[in-house]
Amino acid sequence: MARPRRGERRQEILETLARLLEETSGAPITTAQLASAVGVSEAALYRHFPSKARMFEALFEFIEESLFTRINRIGAEPVASSIKVGQVLHLWLAFADKNHGLANLLQGAVLAGEHERLRDRLAQLYDRLETHLRALLRDANLPSGLPAPSVCAQLLLATADGRVAQAVRTRFRISPLAEWDTQWAVLSAALFAHEPVS
Repeated sequence: MARPRRGERRQEILETLARLLEETSGAPITTAQLASAVGVSEAALYRHFPSKARMFEALFEFIEESLFTRINRIGAEPVASSIKVGQVLHLWLAFADKNHGLANLLQGAVLAGEHERLRDRLAQLYDRLETHLRALLRDANLPSGLPAPSVCAQLLLATADGRVAQAVRTRFRISPLAEWDTQWAVLSAALFAHEPVS
């Protein structure tokens, strides 16, 4: 049987790490556990990644590429800002619903004891999402009675993050998307009641 090529083994390591993040419900994972699950030695892991931190960084890169490529496309669509904001939040929640291991990573508990730069990387990812939401809300010209777009963006981000946290806490017995359409209708009506739907 042919040995996997370097890129294939690297992908297998990342997929296995994501699966372990799901199976262990976000508990810390050792390189020994990961190597055993992949079926290689720990030394073999380090031939593909210089450190465990670099493995997590590769997962963050996957999350960013998966989400922000689509978020940029949503932002360029010729539709009302309310629709764009709703699509961005739905995308975030659907990604967590489909990728339980990565949702556990997004909640950060698995990073306890890991290199501090990983927590910084996680914070940067959320900051980037908040920046996109803030820009979409600025374009919406929110009514003067509402708080600034930055405050509204923080509220929406906290809501979406809370939905993912609830899913992680219940081990996904409650989906991040459960009742989301109803909840988004309430939020959207409060923020965008003045905006014509296009």
